[in-house]
Amino acid sequence: MTAKATVADYFSRFQLDKIRLGPRFASAEFSVKKADREAAWELYVEMLTRVLTQPLPLGNGDERAALESAHSLFATTRDILRRHGPSATQFAKIAVPVLNQVVRPFTAKWHKRALDVDRSEAFGGVTFRDELTTLQLDLRNYNRMLADIAGVEDLTDLEQGEERQ
Repeated sequence: MTAKATVADYFSRFQLDKIRLGPRFASAEFSVKKADREAAWELYVEMLTRVLTQPLPLGNGDERAALESAHSLFATTRDILRRHGPSATQFAKIAVPVLNQVVRPFTAKWHKRALDVDRSEAFGGVTFRDELTTLQLDLRNYNRMLADIAGVEDLTDLEQGEERQ
């Protein structure tokens, strides 16, 4: 991480250019403190062990559980933000937009469908899996960002034998 990187530069570095920030936040310098590193580590560990950053091959797993895992990121992140408080504002500047702009559209769409129709039709076959795969790519990049903020080796691809995407 460069000393003069902006928040927008940091999102771009991890291929999260789809995140839109107000001009004041986008141009703000991104410089982490100990509380940011600790908060990033906590969420990194949560993300590393979820289906949201790991493959879910067609025919394996459960779509509803994957949706619930995505939804639970809101509570997990809020808890981390509350515990670390205002000392982790840099972490908040990345966590909140990722939740609101990447995770929320996915959970809102699929949660509504899961409530509207019975379980067998709720997830639309491969459509859910395709959109989950797209979400996973973004969240894998986010997880890499969290590892960088935490100052730890990134293990996102540990079991997959893939190069960074």
